[in-house]
Amino acid sequence: MGHRTTEVGSDENRDTEMNIDPTLSEESKGQRCGSDNTGAFGKRTGSSDLRFFEGILPEIDGEVLSNHSIEEQFSTALDNLESALADNRNATFGDVMKLEIQLTDPSAAEAIDHVYESRFDDVELPPRTVVGVCSLPGGADVQLDVIAAEE
Repeated sequence: MGHRTTEVGSDENRDTEMNIDPTLSEESKGQRCGSDNTGAFGKRTGSSDLRFFEGILPEIDGEVLSNHSIEEQFSTALDNLESALADNRNATFGDVMKLEIQLTDPSAAEAIDHVYESRFDDVELPPRTVVGVCSLPGGADVQLDVIAAEE
């Protein structure tokens, strides 16, 4: 698996050849290729116990709540995550394996801690990463990328 480099003469005449791992399944290949991309966010294909939720914004009926406090925006994004989880095989916050929180103001990380802890109060807190970003769609101050699993 990977690639093999075969030297032909000097360093200037290198030939690179890719070898395909024959043990990769067609389903796995389909998952890697993806389909039905919407905007900048891909949708996973194939079947797996992992669920990927990308670009979850603090929006209601398509309107991003960019003029609300960071706590309200984060809570609304978590509401949207909870709804997406429920729509996806009745998953819950207990199925969340990893949470990435993207913030336009990284100093707001402390402000979202209380909301985070209160929303995951009845389950073990999933690992999270807080990432500072320059901007988010719709002028949002927060966006979530989440990995959940059926266990």
